[in-house]
Amino acid sequence: MPEIILHQYDTSPFSEKIRICLGIKGLAWRAVDQPVIMPKPDLVPLTGGYRRIPVLQIGADIYCDSQLIARELERRFPAKPLYPAGQAGLVNATEQWCDKAVFQSAVVAIFGALGDKVDPAFIKDREALSGQPFNVAAMQALSPFALTQLKAHAALLAEQLADGRAFLAGAEPCLADAAAYYNFWFLRSFAPGLADRFGDLAGFDAWYDRVAALGHGSRATMTPAEALSIAAAADPEATEVLASDASLIGQTVSLAATDYGRDPITGTLVGSSQFSLTVARELPELGRINVHVPRLGYSLTPA
Repeated sequence: MPEIILHQYDTSPFSEKIRICLGIKGLAWRAVDQPVIMPKPDLVPLTGGYRRIPVLQIGADIYCDSQLIARELERRFPAKPLYPAGQAGLVNATEQWCDKAVFQSAVVAIFGALGDKVDPAFIKDREALSGQPFNVAAMQALSPFALTQLKAHAALLAEQLADGRAFLAGAEPCLADAAAYYNFWFLRSFAPGLADRFGDLAGFDAWYDRVAALGHGSRATMTPAEALSIAAAADPEATEVLASDASLIGQTVSLAATDYGRDPITGTLVGSSQFSLTVARELPELGRINVHVPRLGYSLTPA
């Protein structure tokens, strides 16, 4: 079976979400460390322009966005499920909540606390990524409010754990735990003094420690050049297209995130499901690459 290759960097919160998923499943994987900011010359040839982290590579199949990466890991490696039977609704709702509302509060709290320690190059890069100002001074003013929001989010998690369960969906960890955990990992990694204020939430710290103890599976390293060579030597998996998308088969389309990092991925539509969209790209140096994005939160525009 082809190797699991995760293009990531260690301080990335969304990469931590996926690393915990790999830990839940006990999988072996290879980490390809990519730059925190642009340029990313060894990533964009694979993705067709998509620059967000993490990106999952399995052979010549490239999966963008952590929500689709988690779903693909589940499809390929169903043991120790990320979506326990009867809990898919809870898991998906928790992931959407934590990737949007909780993450935005964490960003304001953390960068507001860091203040003038934030690298100007990072600020410039994130402004290009989001298409709007990355105003650290404004975040400093809002940081106390953002922290109250984070504590309110943490209180909701503590409420879910109040019956003594070990993890959010019950006795075993799942994607809901990884999604809820990573924002507080982000906070404790970069603004640890702020996280001290959550100790009065019964059960929260013990749950956090249980998730942290899951680890990241069996991690090894891989160079970007090795990852590109693996893509060049592989063929993408066969794909199917939903009947509702049949008119788009073979058409050149652009896929793009609708929130931030809207760099379009252009290729030939070759796959779709209720949860994903897939385009094929042909590159002289890599051959055919299939790039997959989530359907939720991404647009499709005929070119």
